[in-house]
Amino acid sequence: MQSIYHTIQRHRTLYTNRISVLPIVILMPHSACNCRCVMCDIWKGNHNVKQLTKNDLAALLYTLKKFETREVVMSGGEALLNPEFFAFCGILRNENIKISLLSTGLLLKKNADTLLKWVDNIIVSLDGNEAIHDRIRNIPGAFRLMKEGIEQIHLYNPGYKITGRTVIHRQNFRYWEAIIQSAIDLGLDQISFLPADVSSQAFNREQVWDQARQNEILLNESELPELKAIIQKLVRDLGPLFKNRFIAESPEKIQNIYSYYAAFYGRNPFPYKKCNAPWVSTVVEADGTVRPCFFHEPLGNIHEHSLDEILNSPDAIHFRKNLNTNSNETCNKCVCYLNLPPGKNLDTD
Repeated sequence: MQSIYHTIQRHRTLYTNRISVLPIVILMPHSACNCRCVMCDIWKGNHNVKQLTKNDLAALLYTLKKFETREVVMSGGEALLNPEFFAFCGILRNENIKISLLSTGLLLKKNADTLLKWVDNIIVSLDGNEAIHDRIRNIPGAFRLMKEGIEQIHLYNPGYKITGRTVIHRQNFRYWEAIIQSAIDLGLDQISFLPADVSSQAFNREQVWDQARQNEILLNESELPELKAIIQKLVRDLGPLFKNRFIAESPEKIQNIYSYYAAFYGRNPFPYKKCNAPWVSTVVEADGTVRPCFFHEPLGNIHEHSLDEILNSPDAIHFRKNLNTNSNETCNKCVCYLNLPPGKNLDTD
């Protein structure tokens, strides 16, 4: 149960812009990925692999304990490519820190029994039915490997929580219902949807995409009415799946995916997003780079300063103090936001 002290410290962080507690830390244990997704550039750095080590995590642990971190999200790239991944999990579990894994799903079967021992829940990327998923991932057999991994984990533990996450974009929006059906057929507990980031330098992009690259993923303006109709049909026909939260987002948030793409053509503002990620979380990349979230500029590197020194440096405090998430352009176009109220108890999630 979350202590009153922890709740008070989370309030203090929001009002002073100085980190007192840090509920969530996102780690990228490995920079490479075993998929080559059309909407992502992480895999393009596979020739220059970087990874966190046990020594890195041991150094981070001081800050995680000091700031009462409740959950570590293992992201990537593919976190399971790091040979020390389960050693990381053991270190974190010894401190009663919850572990979530974002995964392509390709290595789940191979690691099923060990994942059940160390990881609390898994989120897999799902891009379509088998044919569409494999095409978007550019990996023949990717869907089959993910399916076999999910089945293996559920064979060992039928109640283990595995959810899905789908990036909706130009190459799969027409298959939205098929994605939901695939999530059901795979035995997932929930499916979540977000639009594609087409305008930032996040996720290993050397530079902002040019217009030609954007157009591969960004819906054309002429496609917007079709997207709107698809969303309206989902909301109309799949009411029970929204009500029982198999579809994680509310109908209103699903409709915001249309608004996000329409905003690129001036049809409406970018959807409002209530986000406090830089006050309640941080991202540590595979080379030690520390960011306030996926999309904003780095604050430092754990190979040069400790995490607590980085997060409460004058520059970091100044960044949070002057960040208006309602008007900042990066925040406005963000596709992966976090809002964690001080009273939200992660221990029971």
